[in-house]
Amino acid sequence: MAEEQTSVKEMWHQYLKSINEDVNNTDKKYISWHFCDNEKDANDLANLTKEGIKRATTSLYYWYEVEGEVLPQVGDLNIITNWNGEAKCIIKTKEINIVPFREVTEEFAKTEGEGDKSLEYWKNAHIKAFSRGLKEVGKEFFEDILVVCEEFELVYK
Repeated sequence: MAEEQTSVKEMWHQYLKSINEDVNNTDKKYISWHFCDNEKDANDLANLTKEGIKRATTSLYYWYEVEGEVLPQVGDLNIITNWNGEAKCIIKTKEINIVPFREVTEEFAKTEGEGDKSLEYWKNAHIKAFSRGLKEVGKEFFEDILVVCEEFELVYK
């Protein structure tokens, strides 16, 4: 874990320097995390983000509610890591929308940048991922479940 923390902290310091921010006296904060619940997808999506192809992500609103987590906010800075916690890039949240799963648009699916970028691909991939997570807590996926659609921009790599 020390190596993971080192790469994240190093990237954060490099980013702050790149925007002429004092590393030791800044009010900017970040959260580091990886996409998905498996190594292959986490690494693939980190790479798509670093390449500027993936510019959005979707999560279940349910998890924020149950775990008491704060929803993402416009302006949030996030260090995206691979599965092993190694920093890959920094993103900044541009827009947040909470909608029923069935209302996610083709345009948003394309912005996520995954697979063939179609809404059909997006739906299939997300139904599988969301169903796996919900099954662990005895819940089932349904089309009206609320999702958090987050659009972001790549600010550092």
